Amino acid sequence: MAAPSGRSGRRLWAALVPAALLCLAGRAAEEPSTADFDVRPGGEVHSFSRTLGDYTCTFTYSAQGGTNEQWQMNIGVSEDNQLFSCSVWRPQGKSYLFFTQFKAEVKGAKIEYAMAYSQAAAGGQSDVPLKQEEFEITETTVSHREGKFRFELSKLMIVAKTPRDEL
Repeated sequence: MAAPSGRSGRRLWAALVPAALLCLAGRAAEEPSTADFDVRPGGEVHSFSRTLGDYTCTFTYSAQGGTNEQWQMNIGVSEDNQLFSCSVWRPQGKSYLFFTQFKAEVKGAKIEYAMAYSQAAAGGQSDVPLKQEEFEITETTVSHREGKFRFELSKLMIVAKTPRDEL
C-alpha cells in the first residue's frame, strides 16, 4: 500500500504511522540517526543524505526566497529489520521557502507508505498534508508533481519495507 485511499484510510494511516515511527526509533536494530541540515534558497538543486546500515535516504530539492532554514532528517530501522523509516521536516512547523521541486529517495527498501505536508505540527498546530495530486509515490521515491505542486513543503515521511532474507 503506497498511499492511503479515501478519508478513512488517511485517518488510519495518520494514526498508525506516528506510532510505527516511534517504535522504529525506540526499538531500532541500529541506533536511529537524526541530523540537522540547512535548506538553502537560491534556485540551485541541493541534496542531503543519511545512511543506516544497508539503507539510505536522500532528500533533493530546489527552493527560492528567504534565508537558510534549519531542517532535520531522521532515519531508523526496526528491530526485526523489516522496516526502514525516513522523515525530513522543519521542526519549527511551516517553511517560508518556495520549493520549486523536491524528491526523497530510499535505497535498499521499497516504500510502503509516504506522505508529504505543507505544514508540520508545531506550536499546537497539526500537520497539514499536501493534496494527493501535488506529489507522487513510486517504489523508491516521493516527489513533487510538475504543474500540480503548490510550492509549499515542511515535512516528508516515508516507511519502507526492507527485502526479506528467506532461508
